[in-house]
Amino acid sequence: MFSLAIRQTARRSSAIRSFSDASHRPPISLYGLQARYANATYTASSKAGNLDKVEGELLALQQTAKTNTTFSSFLENPLIGRDEKIKQVTALLGNKTTSTTLNLMTTLAGNARLNELDKIVNNFSELMKAKRGIVEATIISAEPLNKSQTDAVQKAMKNQVGEGKQVMLATKVDPSILGGLQVQIGDQFLDLSVASKIDSISRIPV
Repeated sequence: MFSLAIRQTARRSSAIRSFSDASHRPPISLYGLQARYANATYTASSKAGNLDKVEGELLALQQTAKTNTTFSSFLENPLIGRDEKIKQVTALLGNKTTSTTLNLMTTLAGNARLNELDKIVNNFSELMKAKRGIVEATIISAEPLNKSQTDAVQKAMKNQVGEGKQVMLATKVDPSILGGLQVQIGDQFLDLSVASKIDSISRIPV
């Protein structure tokens, strides 16, 4: 009886851990070197309950790298040894960021990957947008869309992505498409431009 109770408790604990781990997984699948760091950071900060704070810290570091040439040069410089970079990162961020952000930065320093910070932060931002139900869409038109056209496109996009999601719409102008629209939703691309139709016609054998 006692051993059976222990096994049942162990199974329950395993199931709870499995559910807990699943609840901290990134909301979408991203692949590649930078994505691995972003995914690990997302999981760690989710477990720590500080996703928003870590996001803010990473965005601040990204912005600093874009505006501060000294910091940018430090991230990019391959002549600074790994141990020295870890030491400098720890001195710079040790008492100013969460342990999750510090761990990411020291890991990047130790792996000589600090120069990948910008792309890693972009990947992390993608994960956070997915968590919030934000879907990015880009509409390319030959001429600028007016407000009623933009509103109509936004409504169509919202119907496309489904309930509970928010469309973050960006518009671009490209006269070379001649007319119609090109639509990018996530990793999906739809070409409804006049240029593409002309190209299709030109490929028809006669």
